[in-house]
Amino acid sequence: MKKLFVLILVIGFATCTMTSCGGKKEETKKEDDGYNDYETADSGTPSSDDLIKQGQALVDASDCKTCHHPTNKIVGPSHTDVAKKYEFTKANVALLAGKIMKGGSGVWGEIPMTAHPDLSQADAEKMAMYVLSLDGEKPKD
Repeated sequence: MKKLFVLILVIGFATCTMTSCGGKKEETKKEDDGYNDYETADSGTPSSDDLIKQGQALVDASDCKTCHHPTNKIVGPSHTDVAKKYEFTKANVALLAGKIMKGGSGVWGEIPMTAHPDLSQADAEKMAMYVLSLDGEKPKD
């Protein structure tokens, strides 16, 4: 009887310990356009510099370097040449984000750019912001 009581006590303790520790937390994904009108970090939203740094990390982790280099033409134009061609505006960030996600051809030659449909709009915009920053231009509007 004493052994049964101890066994029940041990099983009960183990059950309580396992259910109270290490519970699975569900992450909720907040919808973010990634651009936030270039607000500063003081307002609780990322600054344009923060978004550009995030964009650089996304570009560095992607397959972009297969066809693009920051300063030299490879298969596609250098990222700096893209920055020189497009003014750093919200409209151009959205335009380039669309090209990153959907791919395209004809602007820089006949070789098509591979689509990246798995990227979110927010991430593609951060990547576009990074590219547009490479000529030293700051965001407008």
